[in-house]
Amino acid sequence: MMFSCSPKEISTKYYEQNKATLDNIEQSYSELYKQKPFTVGFTDKKFENISFEIITDSLTYIYDFKLNEKRLKDTLNKYGLNPGGITELIIKMHSIRCTWINNFDYFVDGEKKSLVFLSIKPVELSRPFSSKKYYILTYFTQKQYYDKEGRLVNNRRQRQLQRVNGEIFKRINDKVSYTVSSTYR
Repeated sequence: MMFSCSPKEISTKYYEQNKATLDNIEQSYSELYKQKPFTVGFTDKKFENISFEIITDSLTYIYDFKLNEKRLKDTLNKYGLNPGGITELIIKMHSIRCTWINNFDYFVDGEKKSLVFLSIKPVELSRPFSSKKYYILTYFTQKQYYDKEGRLVNNRRQRQLQRVNGEIFKRINDKVSYTVSSTYR
């Protein structure tokens, strides 16, 4: 007998099962990002290759490393990043198949706000014949508004759907939402 789970069921189940680790990844990343902006992600199905972007005022440097490669620590030291904290972050991401993490700035009523994007590839989606899907989780710094269907809206009064990076997100809790995307970023 075959059955399928809805994206809501998969994302909520994944979030609940990995909540402590996901929340820790988001908190660690936010702290490390404040020290010096960067993004990190895995670029292969086996989670062995890392893409690391170091963001400066004028340039973004993009490096590729193997998971335990010594050059990673050397590069982090060169740019004044926290090698221990970032290595721990990468290990946690690897442990739950988090493919990518990034900070995203957006504006509401002219006020700059930030959120953290986490891209995940749950094991449930690795079945044969399944389409290539990523679940993108957003961690907002403040509570968000959702309509009756659980979709993210601009604010309590307008009820206009709020798109983030071109996607419509749905509620997991007051500060965390998800979408399903064919791309991990």
